[in-house]
Amino acid sequence: MSRERATALLVDFDGVLRHWDPAVAAGVEREYGLTEGVLGEIAMSWGLLQPVLTGRVSHAEWMSSVADALTPSVGDPERARAAVDQWQRYRGEVDPDVLAFVREVRAAGIRVGLGTNATDQLDADLAALGLTDELDVVVNSSVVGVHKPAKEYFQAACEALATPPARVFFVDDEDRAVAGARVAGLSAHRWSGPADLRYLRAALAY
Repeated sequence: MSRERATALLVDFDGVLRHWDPAVAAGVEREYGLTEGVLGEIAMSWGLLQPVLTGRVSHAEWMSSVADALTPSVGDPERARAAVDQWQRYRGEVDPDVLAFVREVRAAGIRVGLGTNATDQLDADLAALGLTDELDVVVNSSVVGVHKPAKEYFQAACEALATPPARVFFVDDEDRAVAGARVAGLSAHRWSGPADLRYLRAALAY
């Protein structure tokens, strides 16, 4: 049986609409004599990451924890904090092809939501990147209190979009998130790059 046509699009942020230049972190690590990749490795360790993605701690508290964990490597708490602060000043870059696609979809009358595992820094990032008015809804895991790929996250996203799951099309660059969305009843596509846009346009049939 064929699915109903999607009337709402839910798009992941990091890895789809926003990208990070790895050279920025690498430059900070070189400047402070750190092992390559250590900033991301510490920040993304699940014990530090999970609480901030569910809103139990703030972005600032998360970064303080990263600086604490980094201190033994640099030998000084203030220097560790300086390294983390310098790293955090860079807030990524918008993918112009994906943004153009989002604008097309909205112009065709399809609601577009941002579906992201994020911290309380998200609103400031959207403003800094000029995205505040580019989306109909923002579904932030730290506000919802649960993160992708949990079924409850996608239920909250569909409620925010005022659209039943069968009518929502989700795009993410992580297999686990895509699988979770499908379990929750959404159509979902694993993003691999702008070459996917042709398929997404056909799938949405706008």
